[in-house]
Amino acid sequence: MDTRDGLGGTMLAGGSSGPSTSARGTTGSTFLDVFGLPEGEHCKPGGAAAKPKAGPGVLRATKSNSIVINPRQKGNPVIKNIRNVAWEFGDVIPDYVLGKTSCALFLSLRYHHLHSDYIQDRLQQLGHSYMLRILLVQVDVADPHHSLKELAKMCILADCTLILAWSAEEAGKYLETYKAYESKPADLIKEKTDKDYLSKATDFLTTIRSVNKTDVSTLVTTFRSIEGIIKASKEDLALCPGFGPQKAKRVYDALHQPFLRSKKPKPAQES
Repeated sequence: MDTRDGLGGTMLAGGSSGPSTSARGTTGSTFLDVFGLPEGEHCKPGGAAAKPKAGPGVLRATKSNSIVINPRQKGNPVIKNIRNVAWEFGDVIPDYVLGKTSCALFLSLRYHHLHSDYIQDRLQQLGHSYMLRILLVQVDVADPHHSLKELAKMCILADCTLILAWSAEEAGKYLETYKAYESKPADLIKEKTDKDYLSKATDFLTTIRSVNKTDVSTLVTTFRSIEGIIKASKEDLALCPGFGPQKAKRVYDALHQPFLRSKKPKPAQES
């Protein structure tokens, strides 16, 4: 999307192009006039829109499974790409409330170049109201490096998580994923390890330099257990297939040396 449209328009809050600033404000404007989302429209999972309700278009969230969107984001194409979770407009400070303890602010780099103070003011307004505060930045300029470096420093100072998206579709996917995984445990991103004895022995012994899975299988087969490997001498370890004096010494030293190195006594100072 070009920075200026055919009518000489400029950027509206959040990053879309619209009529010139002489016709309407910039920082306080919404996306509604550009993209024409009906006021009060709600999006259901799968992208289907419900019939607009009578009354004011700004509603407070009543369901925990909905993303609550600040009305200033009306017309933002990111909203059209939130298809797998429900969303609704609500009277909230962040741009997107993703849960009880998480929220997101949206920023287009193109808009940031025009209004560099906008995001700083929004972060100050947000404060520390939520445990997880996300700054979702859509990279829509040719050379973003300087601006991203500036925003990264700002996020560090504000204790905010910086996430980059290169399209409105990608940004919407981030928002709906945060919401979908709001109440799910961290098991899905934890490292999965096998619980059988050989797998545990492999995880333990392969931390020793030059010891591979085949060596571990040989050691467990020969000495029956980790206890048997620990009790084996260097000579016994060296007799195993694939082992030699050097590898046997590494295994023996790793299993018998203390975890903490003893401090060497300081040399006595000459009088």
